[in-house]
Amino acid sequence: MTTSTSHDFGTETIGKLLIKQAVPASIGILVMSLNILVDTIFVGHWIGSQAIAAINVVLPVSFFIAALGMSIGIGGSSIISRALGSKEVPKALKTFGNQITMTLLLTVVLVFFGLFYIDGIIPAFGGKGTIFEPAKIYYRIVLYGVPFLALSMMGNTVIRAEGKPKFAMYAMMIPSVSNLVLDVLFINVMDLGMTGAAWATTGSYVLCFLFIFWFFISKHSEMKISCPHFKLQKSIVSEISNLGLVTLSRQAIVSVTYLLMNNILFDLGGETSVTAYAIVSRMLMFALFPIYGITQGFVPIAGYNYGAHNYDRVKQTIRIAIIYAMVMASLIFILLIGFPGLITRMFTTDPLVIEKTPTAMRWVFAATPIIAIQLVGSAYFQAVGKAVPALLLTLSRQGFFFIPLIFILPLWYGELGVWMAFPVSDVLSTLLTAYVLYGEVSTKLISKT
Repeated sequence: MTTSTSHDFGTETIGKLLIKQAVPASIGILVMSLNILVDTIFVGHWIGSQAIAAINVVLPVSFFIAALGMSIGIGGSSIISRALGSKEVPKALKTFGNQITMTLLLTVVLVFFGLFYIDGIIPAFGGKGTIFEPAKIYYRIVLYGVPFLALSMMGNTVIRAEGKPKFAMYAMMIPSVSNLVLDVLFINVMDLGMTGAAWATTGSYVLCFLFIFWFFISKHSEMKISCPHFKLQKSIVSEISNLGLVTLSRQAIVSVTYLLMNNILFDLGGETSVTAYAIVSRMLMFALFPIYGITQGFVPIAGYNYGAHNYDRVKQTIRIAIIYAMVMASLIFILLIGFPGLITRMFTTDPLVIEKTPTAMRWVFAATPIIAIQLVGSAYFQAVGKAVPALLLTLSRQGFFFIPLIFILPLWYGELGVWMAFPVSDVLSTLLTAYVLYGEVSTKLISKT
């Protein structure tokens, strides 16, 4: 069996290459998303619907800290892909070493402050009333495992940059499967409640880290670094930070969105509405897995060929990625618009939640068929090292459009206005991305060939 390497990015047929990259990424995201779904189902049925809301309160805080690792990983992997494409292996190795150092320093510091200010952070993110205590239990334990998650997310992007999508897929599957097994053990068998749910999550993060650590010290990895590579280099740190800021800003906006949504929905509809949002947000993570997989597979291919000045291949990659992603998005749209009630009943038996969630789900996914353009378009600019347009396009969907809309639309439509903000912001951000991406492809890439 032929071993995949980064060199394949510049030679293999784009359609075949994108499938080779996207399928493992999609499977990994699917398994991870299924883990989140099943974990939520277990928690909802074994602990209660309040526990679902409690976990939803904690997620934006823990994921923001962990997203530092993803941000550093994606920013550094863009450099690594382009360095490998232009045969600058020493730069790729130095970049990887700097990624590890930056991830460790930043996440450990943020976890310390996150634990120190625990009683203020949880209510700020919507952990009020009966949600506060279970959220606090879950938050404290999960934060212990966040540095391991951050290192895993960082390492996973580097594995993709090496052209090893199957190992990246395995890295995503391990915590997903182990979390479910530990959920059954700690929650159902040992009856540890929220404490068990939290330790199951933290344990899965550690197991994922151990697998990624093994990969990089094994013969499978090209990235053989040594102690000098860990010393921070200003130019590399700056480039990682500029590109990683795109991903970090995206996650920061996601965290702010959770904060605002939990508080606005609590005021408009109480704990039932917060729980409905928790279910819908789980479906957002799960249902879009093929699109996210295609986007992840797209990034190293575009970055490598851009670094190698193969601009025709870059344009071809953009076109094929958008087509594949739009087809998958349309299928997802049909499924979710058709069966929202059935999906809701998988999570809870609470009649109030079952009544409210289907309407929310239909609105949230109403513009799904077109969001492929927005996701692939913003990912392109990050892949080729253009931080400013990547940042602006990434922030457009939630930062420029969605957040203002969740304040404006409820003035006329109440809680329904919150759900209406989803498709409106999707349409506006997609139009903006299409305009900017068309300008790039029709002028900048042509002028360089």
